[in-house]
Amino acid sequence: MGKAWTIGAVCGIPLRVHPSWLLIVGLATVLFQGQYGRLLQDRQLAVAALGIWLLGLLTVLLLFGSVLLHELGHSLVALRHGVKVRSITLFLFGGVATLEKECRSALAALQVAAAGPAVSFTLALSFFLLANLIEATQPIAALVCQRLMILNLVLGVFNLMPGLPLDGGLIVKALVWHFSGSRRRGIQVAAATGLVLAITAIASGLWLVLVWRTSSGLWLGLLGWFGLEAASAQLQLLRLQDQLLQLRVQQVQGRRYRVLDAQLDLRTVSRQLAGEAAEMGPQDWLLVYEGHRWLGRFQPETLKALPVQCWSRESVSQRLQPREEIPSIRDSTPLWQAALALEQAPEARLLVLSGAGLPSGTIDRVDLVKAVCKGLGIRLPEAFLGQIQRLGGYPPGLQLGLVASTMADSEDTNSSVKS
Repeated sequence: MGKAWTIGAVCGIPLRVHPSWLLIVGLATVLFQGQYGRLLQDRQLAVAALGIWLLGLLTVLLLFGSVLLHELGHSLVALRHGVKVRSITLFLFGGVATLEKECRSALAALQVAAAGPAVSFTLALSFFLLANLIEATQPIAALVCQRLMILNLVLGVFNLMPGLPLDGGLIVKALVWHFSGSRRRGIQVAAATGLVLAITAIASGLWLVLVWRTSSGLWLGLLGWFGLEAASAQLQLLRLQDQLLQLRVQQVQGRRYRVLDAQLDLRTVSRQLAGEAAEMGPQDWLLVYEGHRWLGRFQPETLKALPVQCWSRESVSQRLQPREEIPSIRDSTPLWQAALALEQAPEARLLVLSGAGLPSGTIDRVDLVKAVCKGLGIRLPEAFLGQIQRLGGYPPGLQLGLVASTMADSEDTNSSVKS
């Protein structure tokens, strides 16, 4: 969503405001000011021009307060189910509560999704009752309450539309997940309905603009575009998960390591490394063997830490990193588990071990990216991949560590691992 400002916290949850929120506050204030001007005139209520503008601004702020309560409804139910809420962000199209992970069960996910619309409908009922209570004595305040009642009702109904990223789409996902036993199937169905709704909204918006010449079609089209992007992102996430689920480490691993004899002295090692500098990759690991027995890893930085005079007296076996301390992974491991392990590896690389427990290669984030992109039919320039490898991260849009974290508790993933 881009940069947003943190302005405080609600119930311990950081509250953030995206710059686009300021735009919608200004536009909505103008819209409500015009509506109040006509309504007050029809009801023969006298309010100064400045007062009408203030009513418009107050309505906008109370509307976003309602949106905040809507998102807080999601957040508090998520917290009750043990899911941490990273933030609540107000932006152009309303608000969004960002959860650290998905709920472990379909019923919990259903409760979290339904909590927001339930809050909106409760607010709509509250404003309706308050408007009737004060209409005789405070007609202007009652008018504001009536606006807020309608707005919250629309907010609740709109969010129940059955397509991602709306709450209705999350409810569909949870229901399909519950009855099919597959979270993945739930996402597929909800994302597909989200695409249909988004394309319908865009087409309807264009029709309203081109045929009816009304500017409200632009807003509908923007909402449709936002929905299209969100639904497409969910489908892209599924494709990435497919690749991480189907591939195994042995299909992806590289062989960026060299072998050293454990009995070599450090001076000989220094000369050997200097002689092989042209053909040896700058990030190749040096694995230490004694005969056919693998002992561990030698790190060239060791030479810098010792006086040159000691090099002839010290052997590789005396200065190695024991194999038990080297981050490693089995070659039969699914790629999503490798992505999670790489997030914990100090050098963002793992040593790949065969079924016999012997080194067979190495794997890092670029190896994962290459394999996933090949599976998706995407070609990335080698120069770009080299830059990513030096930085030790992932390219934009291919944050495979985050994708893998969404798979950790998935029934689909667990069943695949067992099979």
